[in-house]
Amino acid sequence: MFNRELFLLAYQNIYASQGNMTKGTDGLTIDGMSIKRIDTLIESLKNESYQPQPSRRTYIPKKNGKLRPLGIPSFDDKLVQEVIRMILEAIYENSFSDTSHGFRPKKSCHTALNQIQGRFTGTKWFVEGDIKGFFDNINHDVLIKIMSEKIKDDRFLRLIRKFLKAGYLENWTYHNTYSGTPQGGIISPVLANIYLDKLDKFMEKLKCEFDCGKKRKPTQEAYKLEMKRGAAAKNLRKATDEIVRAALLERIHEIDRLKSTIPYSDPFDSEYRRLQYTRYADDFIIGVIGSKSDAAEIKEKVKMFISEQLKLELSDEKTLITHSAKKARFLGYDITVRRSKNFTRNKNGTKSRYHNGKVVLELPTEVMRKKLLEYGAMEIVRTVHGKENWKPKSRYYLKDNDDLEILDQYNSEIRGFRNYYRIANNSAVANSFGYIMQYSFFKTLATKYRSSVRKEMNKHRIGKYFGVKYINAKGSEITRLLYKDGFARKPMLTNAEVDAIPVTVMFSSTTSLIDRLKASKCEICGAADMALEIHHVRKLKDLEGKSYWEKFMIARNRKTLALCISCHKNLHLGKLD
Repeated sequence: MFNRELFLLAYQNIYASQGNMTKGTDGLTIDGMSIKRIDTLIESLKNESYQPQPSRRTYIPKKNGKLRPLGIPSFDDKLVQEVIRMILEAIYENSFSDTSHGFRPKKSCHTALNQIQGRFTGTKWFVEGDIKGFFDNINHDVLIKIMSEKIKDDRFLRLIRKFLKAGYLENWTYHNTYSGTPQGGIISPVLANIYLDKLDKFMEKLKCEFDCGKKRKPTQEAYKLEMKRGAAAKNLRKATDEIVRAALLERIHEIDRLKSTIPYSDPFDSEYRRLQYTRYADDFIIGVIGSKSDAAEIKEKVKMFISEQLKLELSDEKTLITHSAKKARFLGYDITVRRSKNFTRNKNGTKSRYHNGKVVLELPTEVMRKKLLEYGAMEIVRTVHGKENWKPKSRYYLKDNDDLEILDQYNSEIRGFRNYYRIANNSAVANSFGYIMQYSFFKTLATKYRSSVRKEMNKHRIGKYFGVKYINAKGSEITRLLYKDGFARKPMLTNAEVDAIPVTVMFSSTTSLIDRLKASKCEICGAADMALEIHHVRKLKDLEGKSYWEKFMIARNRKTLALCISCHKNLHLGKLD
């Protein structure tokens, strides 16, 4: 925590976020970051005078119409939290269970869903788990106790507790925090995983105790048919008469046909049980091969562990036991287990009911409906018989944007929905989503120009696709097309990083921000061996390009400028040309 290089690396990691230009409760932003500011922070950590500022509480809407509290910490606190996050990740990441997928490098919602599809084959019961108000109810004493098992540095643990107890300001009134992690805080996700790793380890132990049997017993009927087939095959090997051999072959084929109509394994074999578990943040799902009473017993054990050991509570209305023939909801997908008598042949030509018992991931129509209504791209018209008709709708609030901005908005929304549901077995139903969005796009343009949909389609037709033409900064005509890549299923690659944090430094410069800060050379006046401060802007497009320093930033496509203290002061006074 006293390593300046670690703070510089943390600064490099988080500086590109626009939220860093939002003032915290101390009135400061990322603007003016300097090595002196970092050294002051380190010194306060050494003598333990450092005290995190209370975060500024704001609220953002949730999908269910309620509001989610969000804390906006000061930038210095964000910087310290990023350093803590890197340290905690280095300590804990390799020890986390492979069943944990939330807020982890190279893990995502898709890796969780792929794990379910790979491991939950043959599941009879799903237990859908949801912890009530998890991030708000994390017990501070339990969390510190869990961390003290691996971390013996009391000073570091006291710093963690300071962040947990920092409180928040709402309407300029201070509120203490007696439980929970700071929502919106950089360290909250890793602290949540450290806390729930205890649940992951408990489930591993429970799985070892619950699992039994190597394979299911065959049914009596299947066993008898197998014995008859074996006898017929033995006689076939001995027979020399062609008529007898033909009759035996017909007998074997008939037995095979009968076998294909009945299950081979006994689905009610009480001596064969399996338990599977996958977690993403505070949502988890358990797959049980066993009886419903087994699933209920597992649910009760998990509820007791969470209550007694983690001091949390399972949400009764969201923690459900669902038969696998029905649909369990997890991470926005409907999950069910296929029942199929269809045969496929493997590479050796052997027939098998390969699809039977496989997990199916489905895009719920309800989710697609809610998303289109949320975007305002659709209205629902009911027929006289009460049937719903989905009708594309103009998005009036976009009419003042230019054509390219409207196109980009639609493309980003379509791609976002498409990319998340690309692994659904029924992903093709999202064609309806694409159709509604496409016609909503043309209706929006028709509203903007007081025209008709047909005229706008003809105006923006480019071959067999649709798009917008524009002139770029170099004077060349560029065409950007409306989404055209379809909605066929595309399973995620095993090494894909779906939720990976983007490498935003590539959008600012090819020179490391750390190197520029260390260079001690002002990028405007050229003064060398000077203490520097980094000037930040929220967006490059906010700059008008009138003064030299604005032109300098625009030309280099940088949202940062390394300045000596004198130049930085003059810039804010409007005296730097």
